[in-house]
Amino acid sequence: MGILWLNDPACQDESRVGGKAANLARLSASFRVPSGFALSAEVCASWQEALSGRETVPAELPLTSDLSSAYEELGKRCGAAEPAVAVRSSAVGEDGIKASFAGQLESYLNVTGAPNVADAVRRCVQSISNERVAAYGAKQGVKAGAAGMGVVVQQFVPCDASAVVFSANPVSGSRDEVMVNANWGLGESIVGGTATPDTFLIRKSDLAIRQVSVGYKERMTVPSSRGTRDVEVPRARRSQLSLTREQAVEVARLSLALEQASGWAVDVECGFLGTSLFLFQCRPITTLGAE
Repeated sequence: MGILWLNDPACQDESRVGGKAANLARLSASFRVPSGFALSAEVCASWQEALSGRETVPAELPLTSDLSSAYEELGKRCGAAEPAVAVRSSAVGEDGIKASFAGQLESYLNVTGAPNVADAVRRCVQSISNERVAAYGAKQGVKAGAAGMGVVVQQFVPCDASAVVFSANPVSGSRDEVMVNANWGLGESIVGGTATPDTFLIRKSDLAIRQVSVGYKERMTVPSSRGTRDVEVPRARRSQLSLTREQAVEVARLSLALEQASGWAVDVECGFLGTSLFLFQCRPITTLGAE
């Protein structure tokens, strides 16, 4: 089976779809994970071989028509003829205990139209061979993609504000508090370090906010006609917290629920669209020492 939907139990098999897709599939039953599907590692391997040195997707590639059909079905589920989607690499071993590969593999946001989705999949598949990924994997003692990789395609959520949440403090090493980093717009400005985010430190035992630091949120990432772009944050909003205190507590509570479900301290990417909180990624924190 070349395409597996996130709500299909078979999609929870990391060896078939990679770590990111498998994690999201496991969590989709209990948390608000955007609807989507994954291309299997088997299909992506055939794409990688056929696409060597190519910059376009030939129509005869395995599963090209099925990918278009799945994208069309996702549109029906989202209520849009051509839904905007996020297309992200999902290597076997990614988002795992040994290595997260955070920021190493390719992701493409706000992709619209079946041909553009196929091209984003192509770029994800080809990214597994780049030097940056190889160097990171060698440092962590893990060979990215050695056991294969999938690609996950999900409904894109144009967040008003986003957060990266750690269920243990990755700076101090404390497992007694949650750290929340937040900014306006999409989470890429936080992950990519293009803005100094707001920071909340929240006590685990009772979810009391112990410390709040307003970041200098000069830039934010927003949807654009070509995917996403970074823009200046209006001056009046730079000194305004991007999350309310209630929202900060809500994302902290989400991280604790995910920690309990996963069995380890977690690094979470999530975001608000209106009052709805969406989960985009959950992986172990790989930088904490032993308890």
